[in-house]
Amino acid sequence: MKKAALFDMDGTLVDNTPAHIRAFEIFCDRYGVRNWKERLSQGFGMGNDDIMRLILPEEVIASRGLQALADEKEAIYREIYAPEIRPVAGLRDLLLRLRALGIRNTVMMTGDSERTAAAIAKQVGVDRFFAEVLPEDKANFVQQAKAEGHTVVMIGDGINDSPALSAADIGIAINLSLIHI
Repeated sequence: MKKAALFDMDGTLVDNTPAHIRAFEIFCDRYGVRNWKERLSQGFGMGNDDIMRLILPEEVIASRGLQALADEKEAIYREIYAPEIRPVAGLRDLLLRLRALGIRNTVMMTGDSERTAAAIAKQVGVDRFFAEVLPEDKANFVQQAKAEGHTVVMIGDGINDSPALSAADIGIAINLSLIHI
């Protein structure tokens, strides 16, 4: 029997929530958005573009463009977070234990940039990674792996990973971000 483990990155493999929150706060402050937490609470499961549309004034989006705004937000995040990307302690040991249990296909999927995902994937030691994915991409990956005969365990933060968690044979929701909000 083929076995696969799929991990979300943020809130699961890395606890970078404080940096994300601070970067988002700085970004929103630049555009005069004060009630971003209330607005963001309506955005669970949304991709970055939809979150931008939800939070920012239409005139800002029209004048700057979604990609430029996303790049700006990413630059702020990197300034705060770039000095040291650290996976949650014990992940290498966890992957070794999963391999000992017969799980040979470990995959990390994240909405983060290719650069950030590559750095974390290298540190953690997953077999493959996918960057800049949406929640539905993770669910589709789970369904495809199951169609190929894999038994799939999905480990995610439970916020935007619920479709993939539900589609997996085993869904494990952990949420490191709750301790920071």
